Amino acid sequence: MKPLNATQDDYLDALKRNAQVVVLGPAGTGKTWIAATYAADLFRQRRIRKIILTRPNVPSGRSLGFFPGTLEEKFGPWAAPVIEAIKERIGAAAYEIAVKNGDIEMVPFEVMRGRSWRDAFILLDEAQNATPAEMKTFLTRIGEDCTVVINGDVSQCDLRETSGLRTVIHLIKSQMLPVPIVEFTLNDIVRSGVCEMWVRAFEEVHC
Repeated sequence: MKPLNATQDDYLDALKRNAQVVVLGPAGTGKTWIAATYAADLFRQRRIRKIILTRPNVPSGRSLGFFPGTLEEKFGPWAAPVIEAIKERIGAAAYEIAVKNGDIEMVPFEVMRGRSWRDAFILLDEAQNATPAEMKTFLTRIGEDCTVVINGDVSQCDLRETSGLRTVIHLIKSQMLPVPIVEFTLNDIVRSGVCEMWVRAFEEVHC
C-alpha cells in the first residue's frame, strides 16, 4: 500500500506503531480505505484472526431490526466501502468464506454489549455518530492483541446530543492517553477533484 500524501503516510505509520488510532477528517481522504486495506493485509498474512466492522446506526434513523434479512444483509450496505476495500485485497471468494466462518464480522452497536474481542482488527467507522455511552461500550469490548481504528469527521455529526467521538478526543488530550490522533484536512482529499470541490463548497456554508 503506497500513501498518496504525507498525512496518509503518518496514518499508516500510526497503524504500524500503535494498538489504537483515532483518525479524523473530511470525506475523500482515504480514512476508511486505508484502515480496511491495512486490516485485509494483516488478515491475509494471518497476523490477526478476525476483522470486526462496526458503525453507529444513526444515518437511517431506525434500528437494524427494522430491516429484513440476516445481520450481514442488514449491515452490508452501511459497511459497503469497507467491504469493497477488503474484497479488493483478499478477493471476493476469500471474503465470503471469512464471513461464513465468522472471521470477518459486522457488529452493530445494538448487539455489542456483552461481547469481547481478541487478536482482531476492529474498525469503527462514522464514529462521530456514536453517543458517549456507545463509545464506552465499544471501547470496553476490546481484549488483548487488537488493533483499533476509530474513524470519523466531527463536523458531520448527525446526533442531537454530544458526539462520543468528541468525548474520546477530549479524554485522550486531557488525560494524555497513549492514542495518536491523525487529522486529515481538505488539502488531503484524494478521491477526485469533484469530491474536493463539493467538500470545500459545503464547508464554506458550514453544512
